[in-house]
Amino acid sequence: MHEYDILVIGSGNGAHIVNRALAEGLSVGWADRGPFGGTCMNVGCVPSKMLTTAADRVQEIEEASRFGIDAAVRGVDFDAVMGRMRTAVERRREAFAERYRSRQGLDVYRGEARFVGERTVEVDGERARGERVFVVCGARPAAPPVEGLDTVDFLTNETLLELRELPPSMLVMGGGYIGVEYAHFLSAMGTDVTIVERGDRLVSAEEEAVSEVLESRLSERMTVMTGTAVTSVRRDGDEYVVVCENRSDRRTTELRAAGLLVAAGRRSNADTLDVEKAGITTDDKGYIDVNGSLRTSAVGVWAFGDVIGRGMFTHVANREVDVAWQNSTHESSSVEMSYDAVPHAVFSWPQIGSVGLTERQARDEGREPVVATVRYADVTKGEAVMEETGFAKAVISAKTGEILGFHIIGRSAPVLIQEVVNIMARRSDASEVARAMHAFPTLPELVARTLKAADERRR
Repeated sequence: MHEYDILVIGSGNGAHIVNRALAEGLSVGWADRGPFGGTCMNVGCVPSKMLTTAADRVQEIEEASRFGIDAAVRGVDFDAVMGRMRTAVERRREAFAERYRSRQGLDVYRGEARFVGERTVEVDGERARGERVFVVCGARPAAPPVEGLDTVDFLTNETLLELRELPPSMLVMGGGYIGVEYAHFLSAMGTDVTIVERGDRLVSAEEEAVSEVLESRLSERMTVMTGTAVTSVRRDGDEYVVVCENRSDRRTTELRAAGLLVAAGRRSNADTLDVEKAGITTDDKGYIDVNGSLRTSAVGVWAFGDVIGRGMFTHVANREVDVAWQNSTHESSSVEMSYDAVPHAVFSWPQIGSVGLTERQARDEGREPVVATVRYADVTKGEAVMEETGFAKAVISAKTGEILGFHIIGRSAPVLIQEVVNIMARRSDASEVARAMHAFPTLPELVARTLKAADERRR
């Protein structure tokens, strides 16, 4: 048995806990099944955005004729696009591993960790126990219960990164943010893409009008089938045969494609840890139960990141690190994690940036919202970049002017949303934007004008 002050399970944002513990001279045991460095760096944010950025350049060239520019994509070197991504990931992975090689006070266990008792895990026959334990082991792609799916090899957001040749056609099962981002990438590279989404709209967590614009724009480049469930999958030679059923009229359709990407959700890795042996409980979806302070049901154990399923984004886990560490070191002055102003982005084409409640959510919660929508084309720079379908929508409190939510679809949406996030984080209201001068003509005017319109509407 190896005894440590701190035991960390998971190497993504778990690294921040390791850093803090080592800085305080504490002994640390660190278990990780790999890839070392976690999801975001290896198979998530970093590689996917390397790929969608290449797709963005293709789309800009394809749309150049709208500006009177005669330009065309003469070809795509798929191997070079994928190679750039892999090089970037490998560089980060090597730098990450080097940072923790031979660190004083740190033992790294490479392998599958499983709890065998209170605050105790076993990794490849070795046991390690921590006075304080942090479970940060993430999540993995989920496969829905579709007939025949378990009998075929299919791609996930992780294995797609291993492609060496561009598939001529691809069926994407799932229209969430992962599905639409990779559909955008593959279509731009030259693949014939079909998205099949069981729900009534793409990216269903977004504002309804945002989903409508995204579906309309993507449908110009690929086939989009919403309200359609995949009922069975099989292989026929070099093709996948996917049978779908329209949920409204029960009509079935048989689709064929060279590739199948399953992007139908995520599941917590908690089930790989035997957490029940440590007294750690999970919810009905398998995510680890934590309270507002990120404590689990087991004494001396905290959990955060994708393994708890509360805002599965790297920037959320970065903030959860602060909360978990503070609460593990200052029991008498506990702080709680707030998820009120969590931004997210979808790197499709067009892009999406969002924070807070949708209009429907605000009404369902009885928040009495006032809303305002402004198109990109209503501001000078938006007209200049010919963002004809994009818009911003503000959802604010009729009583106080508090920003309840803000939603953007269009060019640079993930960047533009940050101004709203900053206002919400300061607990200010929609009128604050008017106190800041915005350069003219720029896209941030879209945010200012939308919030101003909403604030004036409530007065």
